[in-house]
Amino acid sequence: MTALTGNGTSQALNDQLASLGLAERLALVAELGGRAVFTTSLGIEDQVITAAIGTERLAIDVVTLETGRLFKETVDLIDETESQYGMTITRYVPVQDDIDAYAAKYGLNGFYESVEARHACCSVRKLKPLARALEGASFWITGLRRGQSGNRADTPFAEFDAERNLIKINPLADWDIGRIKAYVADHAVPVNPMHARGYPSIGCEPCTRAIKPGEPERAGRWWWENDDKRECGLHVPEAALPSLESSAL
Repeated sequence: MTALTGNGTSQALNDQLASLGLAERLALVAELGGRAVFTTSLGIEDQVITAAIGTERLAIDVVTLETGRLFKETVDLIDETESQYGMTITRYVPVQDDIDAYAAKYGLNGFYESVEARHACCSVRKLKPLARALEGASFWITGLRRGQSGNRADTPFAEFDAERNLIKINPLADWDIGRIKAYVADHAVPVNPMHARGYPSIGCEPCTRAIKPGEPERAGRWWWENDDKRECGLHVPEAALPSLESSAL
């Protein structure tokens, strides 16, 4: 089947996915033709998607960005998940030369000093590995939900990603955290124990803290920055990020 591209096709697919359950949404994408890739950060939403893919034995590649600075609990969960579902989660790691160049310019933890430095670190440890993970993909499946942050409030089920020339699928776009937790309990899905310690959103260890009562789910990510809509660049157009031209690595 010819790879699906363009806003018109993604809108039609968005409308079709809206009426389906999670497993049906994923199965439809798997059957459309072309490579489908699910990128998991091992968070609770992503574990729900992984569980559905593994249980239904869907033809979807499951990959993760092993940044080199993840919490031990996150890394351990990769092995546990592979074992429970009899699957392989392919790990994409940053290039050491890129890490060395970043450290030489900013220092290993230079991301605390400026938004530019933080985005440069995310580029090395996440965006470049993501580009390799999505090579040849027609569909990119994510765990984005509308309730995660204000920046994600309008998340569709399907959208055309012009920057990567593929269709991005968000099968949990309309799920709230209560529904996520109920699915985990009903299906005995393995999750990161840090969620129970106040970490609803877990990224790299130096860039993640527990949230305070009443804070949004993603308030613990890059908490030292003031922008309420802060992102790493995985799910926003590159043009929307601070310019990195002066810090190209």
